[in-house]
Amino acid sequence: MTLPDPKDTLVEYLQTAREALLWKLDGLDEHDVRRPLTPTGTNLLGLVKHVASVELGYFGDTFGRPSPVPLPWHADDADPNEDLWVPASESRDFVVGLYRTAWAHAAETFASHDLASVGRVPWWPAEDAAVTLHQVLVHTTTETYRHAGHADILRELIDGSAGRRAGDPNLDDGYDWPGHVARVAAAARDAADPQLRH
Repeated sequence: MTLPDPKDTLVEYLQTAREALLWKLDGLDEHDVRRPLTPTGTNLLGLVKHVASVELGYFGDTFGRPSPVPLPWHADDADPNEDLWVPASESRDFVVGLYRTAWAHAAETFASHDLASVGRVPWWPAEDAAVTLHQVLVHTTTETYRHAGHADILRELIDGSAGRRAGDPNLDDGYDWPGHVARVAAAARDAADPQLRH
């Protein structure tokens, strides 16, 4: 039995998260991919812009390979949340293209470095800045999955669409979701009412 290469495994999991995140944009208009759906302004296209920027930094700058694309939202005087939303002047194609550029840039880093290769994260404190590619792959993959989870919830709020990824929703289509929601809501009301507790 041949065991998978650890780097290949990490990259595969990262790619699955990347594709799941992009899938959440499918079929939505410009307003729905950009509009804020939480009190902190979280929106689908902004999540994609953010993770694209993160990848260009961690798999580029960290390993001496600066981003091939200017990222003005990372300037020292930029608003700290500038990479989490998309102005009308930036198209969806631009943001998705930026993400795909980040994938290609990262692939070059993966091809030219092994998991033990050491880089330096310029924006981390000096005592923590030295990292391995292994650490950065784990860090970035977990961050991407975190934001893919945000996207799952946002998409469901927009139009009720749910699922883990294209071709594998991981949901039972025949399940009585309204009945399930009613049971969950009733349990929450019961738990909140001291008269109903035993």
